[in-house]
Amino acid sequence: MVSLKLICPLKAVENLSFDDDFGYALLSGSDPDRPDRVYLYDLKKKTSSLLYDPNAETYKNIKSGKYEEFSFISDKGRNIECALFFPPDYDPAKKYPCIVNYYGGTTPVSNTFEGRYPKNIWTANGYIVLVLQPSGAIGYGQKFAAFHVNDWGGDVAQEIIQGTKEMQNKYSSVDPTKLGCIGASYGGFMTMSLVTKTDIFAAAISHAGISSLSSYWGEGFWGPVYSAVATANSYPWNRKDIYVDKSPLFSADKVNTPILLLHGNDDTNVPPGESLQFYTALKILGRDVELIEIDKQNHHILDYDKRKHWSKTILAYFDKYLKKDASWWNFLYESSEK
Repeated sequence: MVSLKLICPLKAVENLSFDDDFGYALLSGSDPDRPDRVYLYDLKKKTSSLLYDPNAETYKNIKSGKYEEFSFISDKGRNIECALFFPPDYDPAKKYPCIVNYYGGTTPVSNTFEGRYPKNIWTANGYIVLVLQPSGAIGYGQKFAAFHVNDWGGDVAQEIIQGTKEMQNKYSSVDPTKLGCIGASYGGFMTMSLVTKTDIFAAAISHAGISSLSSYWGEGFWGPVYSAVATANSYPWNRKDIYVDKSPLFSADKVNTPILLLHGNDDTNVPPGESLQFYTALKILGRDVELIEIDKQNHHILDYDKRKHWSKTILAYFDKYLKKDASWWNFLYESSEK
């Protein structure tokens, strides 16, 4: 087995190939603040040269915001990595609203330029964006991933809250009254769980979240298989402390944060009933909640036009609560609210 260490010119390598003699490597990928590029890497000299930048012309007049990385040690002694992304015209003397984003499933938010949750578009719209990689995320070793088992949001919620406070201590430009949070799938569950545990967020968005662990356990394509690992050897009949106490649905009366629930109505991984029942509970309780179903979409929103509308919905909702500007939201949904 040959071990190679590359001095990589890219933060996120998405494709890697070698020539027959292992003299050169071809790398393609992106950075959080620069789109996809292709490099030729000399394995002997350990130097790289830009081979192809397909976005050079498109982005030549685009100003990117800076980003900074930091980490903190959680209350359980775990190292939690974070990255903070700033608007292109960032002024540290000003106050900015902030979106806190954490994993979809338990996959880390990637360091790529693009993504389902486009931090560069959010920053371009005047937001600071905090990305956390909480415990349970894959890619940091088996021990780190295994912290997820049978925890279902307990430690992770505290890590997200602690990370948000660490950010506020480091960056006074973040307005503590204008914090939003967003996650998908297990991250959507985390959004639901977070708002039952803290009121530090002024708005929250859950995409394809899980509100009741007992119903999710027995339904959908992933429920039984995912639960066999994430809730190993634990079942609704022998671990009510997990299936009831850790389910956001059973703590719906503790929610004070406005929340938007997004769900594809053809979702086979996390059935839409998980958002529907949380919405119903919050409506009965008189809480500020919205539910948007994306028609004929599965766990991921892949139809181009529906994806554009979905992305605009996310920004419009944050604008409504974090910028106190409901004009975009009203433009998208005023007809359905009349």
